[in-house]
Amino acid sequence: MMRHLPDHGLPLVQLKEQRRDLVVALQNRNGPVSGWELMQIAAVQQAISAFEEVIADLDALEAAESADIEAA
Repeated sequence: MMRHLPDHGLPLVQLKEQRRDLVVALQNRNGPVSGWELMQIAAVQQAISAFEEVIADLDALEAAESADIEAA
C-alpha cells in the first residue's frame, strides 16, 4: 500500500530517480565502472540520506506541534 509522505519541498523523489538512472545506465553497458561513476552514485546517495533525515526531523517537529495544539 502506497501512502503519501510529505517531502517538505525537498527534491527527494528527483534524487532517487537520478540514482536509479545512474545505476540502470551502469547495468546496461559492458566494461568496468569508473571511480567517477561510483562517486556520482555515492554523492546522490549521501544527499538522499541527508534529505531523509531532514524530512524525519520535520515530521517529528510537526507531530510534536500537533500534539501541543491538541493538548491546549
